[in-house]
Amino acid sequence: MTQAYGFILHAHSKAEKADEFEALFRAYVEPSRSEEGCIEYHMLRDAQDPSLFIFFEVWRSRADLEIHSALPHMRRFHENRMDYLQRDFEIREIEMLSPSSAG
Repeated sequence: MTQAYGFILHAHSKAEKADEFEALFRAYVEPSRSEEGCIEYHMLRDAQDPSLFIFFEVWRSRADLEIHSALPHMRRFHENRMDYLQRDFEIREIEMLSPSSAG
């Protein structure tokens, strides 16, 4: 069986772009969740720092994440991400020690 691939991503948006960043990615949540390889996909906004967005994602495999990342809207965002961000993403890979709560 393929090993699930999970990570937590911190996106520090530019303060003046925070609401635009939120709107952009809010529109991606449900389509991402409906992708075949998606196990968990959560977008969070820090309560103390509204320019900090946190993504918690678990994919069936790295290959499934690569398919997601290659979608036109994701490639377009990646190419233009620094228009929105103070600094590049901070990504921390995680090991899933408990089963997914996704039904």
